[in-house]
Amino acid sequence: MSEDRRKILVKSTDNKKNVIYKKVQDENNPEISIVIPVFNEEENMNNLSSRLLKTMDDYKHSYEVIFVDDGSIDKTPQMLKTLFNERSDVIRVISFNGNYGQYVAILAGFEHVRGDIIVTLDADLQNLPEEIPSLLDKMKEGYDLVGGYRKERHDNFFRTYASKIINFIRGKVTGIKMKDHGCMLRAYKRYIIDEVVKTRETSTFITALAQKFAGNPIDFPVTHEERKAGNSKYNLYKLIRITFDLMTGFSLAPLQAFTMVGMMISSASLIYFFVEVFKKVIGHHHGFGLHFAFVFLLLSVIILGIGLLGEYLGRAYFAVCAHPRFVIKEILERSKKNKKDIK
Repeated sequence: MSEDRRKILVKSTDNKKNVIYKKVQDENNPEISIVIPVFNEEENMNNLSSRLLKTMDDYKHSYEVIFVDDGSIDKTPQMLKTLFNERSDVIRVISFNGNYGQYVAILAGFEHVRGDIIVTLDADLQNLPEEIPSLLDKMKEGYDLVGGYRKERHDNFFRTYASKIINFIRGKVTGIKMKDHGCMLRAYKRYIIDEVVKTRETSTFITALAQKFAGNPIDFPVTHEERKAGNSKYNLYKLIRITFDLMTGFSLAPLQAFTMVGMMISSASLIYFFVEVFKKVIGHHHGFGLHFAFVFLLLSVIILGIGLLGEYLGRAYFAVCAHPRFVIKEILERSKKNKKDIK
């Protein structure tokens, strides 16, 4: 970022007529934008905000924090408004009219960032806001994406191993190399985020999408703690949904694999047909149990194939229709005239 964008130089003169320049944060062009999706996190908001603001104030770089309220139905919206009133110099709040999901909330934040470096962070405090400066310092070494990976996970057995399975599938299907797609503590150069926004991608697999646009990414170990308050927003359905987004959003490998399976089953069916004809001719044909088993196998493969085709067609349909990914109810931010402004 240029010197003019980082600060405003306020010129004054002392009694000795010497020129003095005082650095003042340019609130409209901060160096760092932090995007945090929030959904029913009233139990974590006070702790999160106090720790985050102290960390960033101590870091001595201009910054903004964008909270994206993903349709919370608890006290979170009121707490965000209070926080904005207290620290409108650095806090901005985007509120949805409903619940669209974590990754969509992050995309909304990406569309409104002003900084040259963008950091994402979850609101559950399992990743520590105190580690953000470490990621930012790592970027100073020339990396354009610093992706946190959890050194030691403190999730339940289901979450931990489901994530490992998805990481394995992602690596095989997409060829995108990253250690931990599920860790939201990540830092990006602005041009990567601009490319993510321009794609108008309907997939919610933001971490993998951003990784594709990075020229010099690196994985960085971060601390992972147990959730001390609130409940996890992920369940089996959402993890399955993420897996399908992964498979159909970044590769044609599922369709290609299905084609290969279809060819193998067709060949096996042809062989089986001739075997059954031969057995009929020589009089050793017994019952239809094997026939039914084979038919059920074919039906299961067909149904799986239709499901995969449906995923691809559904993505194409939404891309063509250009339906909005989210609807913003209101935005709380300070205007360029340094007055609190509610849109």
